[in-house]
Amino acid sequence: MNAGRTTKQGQQINVGKDSPEYQAIVGTLNMHPEDMKDVGIVSGGNVRVRSEQGEATFKCVEGKVPQGMIFVPYVPPTCHLMGTYTDGSGMPTSKGWEVEVEPIASEAPPQTDEHVAPPR
Repeated sequence: MNAGRTTKQGQQINVGKDSPEYQAIVGTLNMHPEDMKDVGIVSGGNVRVRSEQGEATFKCVEGKVPQGMIFVPYVPPTCHLMGTYTDGSGMPTSKGWEVEVEPIASEAPPQTDEHVAPPR
C-alpha cells in the first residue's frame, strides 16, 4: 500500500477537513480492478485494511494503480496503519506497506412493517 496527497485533497482543504467532500476523498482507497475481483470487492464497497500497526476502513474504488498495489490519501484514517519509525526524518514511512484487505459485508436495510397486512 502507498499513501500520498492528491490534488483533489489539496483543492478541498479550502472547504475544510470536516466537509463531507474532503472526508469522502480521504476515506477512499484505490485498487486495481483485477485485485478487487480476486478479493471479492465491488467498486464502491467498504473494505477493512490491516497492517502490523492497526486497521482502518475505506470505501474501495477501481483506480489506475499497478496490480498488487493500493493507494490511499495520506491523512486519518491512514495514520492508523502507520508505524512510528521515521528513519530520522520525523515522518513515518508511507510507501510500500504490507497490508491485508478484506471486503466488509454491507448491512441489509432495516425491515419495516410497511408491507405487512394489519392484524384483524
